[in-house]
Amino acid sequence: MPNNPLLDPYKPLVPFLAEILGDSCEVLLHDVSQPKHSVIAIANGFHTGRVVGSPFTELAVKIMNEKQFRTADYIANYSGKTKGKNFLSSSFFIKHKGKLIGLLCINKDMDGMVALDNAVALLKKHYNLEEADNEMQEILDVPIASLLHKMVADEIKATGIQPARMTSEEKAKVIQNLMNAGVHNMKGAVIEIAKELQISEPTVYRYIKKNK
Repeated sequence: MPNNPLLDPYKPLVPFLAEILGDSCEVLLHDVSQPKHSVIAIANGFHTGRVVGSPFTELAVKIMNEKQFRTADYIANYSGKTKGKNFLSSSFFIKHKGKLIGLLCINKDMDGMVALDNAVALLKKHYNLEEADNEMQEILDVPIASLLHKMVADEIKATGIQPARMTSEEKAKVIQNLMNAGVHNMKGAVIEIAKELQISEPTVYRYIKKNK
């Protein structure tokens, strides 16, 4: 019995999806009119040992019997198992005039992912890379202006002296510490330092030049 010609346009999707998803995924196309030889296209069949002409699975038969395709277009991320291997599977229902004519299925080999997760866990444990419980934290989405303001303000706060009461030497020390942290290389640094220390921009430049 020939394959349903309505499924021919779906055949190129099998190698296409396999190319995108990689070798860890088996992709196959079923013709539901031929349950004993339903597989009409397959890629990465080495995972299950199936080839073109292989039969329906029990799940495919269940889908047919329970008519799940009438209320859904697909079922995704269900568990699959064969030959001692574990898969995360999804099936797309191919319908024509409300009738199910085919299944486009993807089976992702999860054993490799589990092995990788275990290997990563061992590496993290070996190199003491478990979740950090110290207080150090990097905020990645702070605007540069806000970061600059915080760095200058924190340095001034660390002195315990209000800028209006600082001596020239104390202000020079603050600028030196900011230079050591590379703050003076940030855009707008001189303006921010001058504003927070309540001195002129030329004065900041003089301190920077002196401390270089």
